[in-house]
Amino acid sequence: MEAAIALPITYVRLLGEAVRIDGLVVEDECVVRMVAARLDAGEDPARLLRDAVEIGARVLDREQTGAQADFVKAEFERAARELDAQFVERARTVAERLDAKVDEAFGPDHGLVTRALERHFGDGSAEAVQHKVRMVVAEVAVKMREDLQRQFSADSDHNPLAVFQRMAVGTLRDTGQRQTEQLRAMDEKLGLLREEVVRLRAEREKLTELEAERDRGTAKGRTFEEAVFEALERLATVRDDTCDAVGDAPGAAGKKGDVVVSIDACAGPARGRIVFEAKDKKHLSRNEALAYLDASRAGRDADYAVMVVPPERLPARTWPLREVNGDKLFVTFDPEEDSPLALEVAYGLARARVLMRRGQAGGLDVDAVRAEVERAAQAMEDVRRVKSQLTGATTSIEQARSILETMAAGVRAHLAQIDVLLDAAEGDD
Repeated sequence: MEAAIALPITYVRLLGEAVRIDGLVVEDECVVRMVAARLDAGEDPARLLRDAVEIGARVLDREQTGAQADFVKAEFERAARELDAQFVERARTVAERLDAKVDEAFGPDHGLVTRALERHFGDGSAEAVQHKVRMVVAEVAVKMREDLQRQFSADSDHNPLAVFQRMAVGTLRDTGQRQTEQLRAMDEKLGLLREEVVRLRAEREKLTELEAERDRGTAKGRTFEEAVFEALERLATVRDDTCDAVGDAPGAAGKKGDVVVSIDACAGPARGRIVFEAKDKKHLSRNEALAYLDASRAGRDADYAVMVVPPERLPARTWPLREVNGDKLFVTFDPEEDSPLALEVAYGLARARVLMRRGQAGGLDVDAVRAEVERAAQAMEDVRRVKSQLTGATTSIEQARSILETMAAGVRAHLAQIDVLLDAAEGDD
């Protein structure tokens, strides 16, 4: 927007905070065009003219203020240059005077401070401070050494090391006593450990001899499985049962199950089946052994499963001649023994359990059979206890053996009574 052109004013006067202009003529093309447009539109052009005057006045005021600011800035810059020149000149004068004073005080040849330091600290001056300090330190050191020697050589409480020495001696004495006691205790423990090592070595040698003996038996053609089969075959023959070695014949679950006994199969159809699993090579956990017996029973279509192991191979947390779930049993068997009584008891218990299940639908006296089974198990426990006593006994062997044979006869009598009860029940049927 172009600035308004001021024309000769006929008359201008102030009315309070307003200005009154008479006879003002504006010939600016833009103003004329805008006024004409307002008139054509039927509007009052006075407001347009007032706005034009007010805006133009503000623009002129701002331009005048900017011109004054530039003037003030130029004046400040000129004054700053003059002040800087004066400061530089005065600083140069002060520096020259300061250099002269410093040279006068600290000059290397004739400076006051240099001469004073040379006199008090120079090596060639007898009054040098370091010489005096050295002499004083030497005297103090000699005196301190003598005082310390007298103090630390005394055996009184004034000697700070006396108490420490007594404490150190006491501590060393107590430590020595404790070490002696600990060494004595360690010697005792080592003695016990040596005895334990000797015992374990002896047990290992026994186990080695046992394994060697077992290997010799295997070399002769008689394995643990074959020994179990021979013993079971003798037990089955006297009861009219059949005994078959099926360890090499695969069943529904593979080759699980070594010997299958068919009850009363010599006289007609089998009244039940018992599978025997002979294990002497590997230690099994309880769960593994139970799962193995279940698989053997299912694979050989048997009613009852028995695991036969050497005495030292019994699975953990299992007990011989104790039934599990009413269809599984563990028993120990030593082929070197003359009488396989434990295996005979397990055979009779398993056979009775199978026939009891069949007899529940007939006239079998289940309570009587169960009582005889419990008596047989108890008698077998007595036999085992006496056998353990025989192992460590050195006297009265023959008497204990007689007692053992008597108990074994009692067990066989209980088993015979079980067979009588079962046969009587079959006769009633």
